[in-house]
Amino acid sequence: MQANSAGLPDLAPLGAAELARALAAGHVSALAACDAAIARIEAGDGAINAVVVRDFERARAQARAADAALARGERRPLLGVPITVKESFGVAGLPSTWGLAIAPQARVTEDAVAVARLKAAGAVLLGKTNVPVVLADYQSRNPVYGLTRHPHDPSRTPGGSSGGAAAALAAGFVPLELGSDIGGSIRVPAHFCGVCGHKPSHGLVPTRGHDFPGYPSAPDVLSVAGPLARRVADLELALEVLAGPDREAAAAYRLALPPARRDGDMRGLRVLALDAHPLARASAAVRGAVASAAERLAAGGAEVARHSEWLPDLAALHEDYARILFTITTRGGPNPPPSISAHEWLGLMDRRMQWQNRCRRLFEAFDVVLMPPFGSAAFPHIDSVDWDATTLDLDGEPALYREQLAWAGLATLPGLPATVVPVATDAQGLPLGVQVVGPLLEDRTPLAVARWLQEAGA
Repeated sequence: MQANSAGLPDLAPLGAAELARALAAGHVSALAACDAAIARIEAGDGAINAVVVRDFERARAQARAADAALARGERRPLLGVPITVKESFGVAGLPSTWGLAIAPQARVTEDAVAVARLKAAGAVLLGKTNVPVVLADYQSRNPVYGLTRHPHDPSRTPGGSSGGAAAALAAGFVPLELGSDIGGSIRVPAHFCGVCGHKPSHGLVPTRGHDFPGYPSAPDVLSVAGPLARRVADLELALEVLAGPDREAAAAYRLALPPARRDGDMRGLRVLALDAHPLARASAAVRGAVASAAERLAAGGAEVARHSEWLPDLAALHEDYARILFTITTRGGPNPPPSISAHEWLGLMDRRMQWQNRCRRLFEAFDVVLMPPFGSAAFPHIDSVDWDATTLDLDGEPALYREQLAWAGLATLPGLPATVVPVATDAQGLPLGVQVVGPLLEDRTPLAVARWLQEAGA
């Protein structure tokens, strides 16, 4: 294993699974892997500002404990692998501000469930990565930690709200990250930064401990926690660690995800490829990325359609999604808007069930849906976003910023799994990803298709 100029092993190219195998084989120590990751952050993050909460000394203690466990013969999925997590997740002993300068500065006293599961699998936690204020933007900028820049073009955003997470991966700081998603917050940064991200089926990964500062909350019907990585295989590994029931439910229920409908062989895979939405535009380059992924799958034997009578009414679905999203994201915050009635909320839940039923029929006809994660590649930083007026330049024409939320809705409202994988670059060399949406609780299917796309394009 090669060393860098500081004499530390050059582990940046390795994925999480590869590094775990190297650690288990004794090719590198956990402490050396930890120190190498710290060195990469210290050398490269000044220009990016991704890892905004650093916990290096405790990480070194975790790495020493991992080395002792490895020496005893212990083997865990991520034993000794250095990671970072999104700032909004609770980590005992660290702040969780969600980018709010007025948020309580007291340290969190308990790990979020997802964080605890990563640690139990042996991961070494180096710190936390940047977010927008209250996780509500496609950029990662806040008054607590400042602005995070795209690793490949500092004039552009790495996305949000898991923007620091995607930037840390794209910069080679760590091989695995933990994000959250309610409006594309895993998928959009993965697309912008040329990394991979998985929005799990709703409820598959517990979100306890991912709480608005000072406001512990019950799980909602849209939010999920999920992994980001540079390789789809690492998303699959992380999902095995993260998924499963929480607390009392774990005493009675066991997770048994169905196998992928196609894994390693795309012959007969039924694909619906979408590059248009009635409420959101996409650039020619983004549409071309979807077409490229569809053509790649067709060349592998998949059956690709571009229209279907079973596709839900995307405009009507988005209207319900936006109303539910607004209700969830404004609870507990300062100066919340007037509440909707309980009957209106229950009506929205009834319609959500109807959209789930419609999607169930869609995935009887198809195995996956390919679509854009966002309508453009990473865009230049916007100093102040006005959600009613800010526009993006799509092929020389203005498009409302807020409309891009629509690309998240097909997966988010019904709770479907969706994996983003890079498939192309635009004329400026910026990454372009595709969103692979799968059937509810069949997360292994979009993951397997995304892995095949990544490996076929390597």
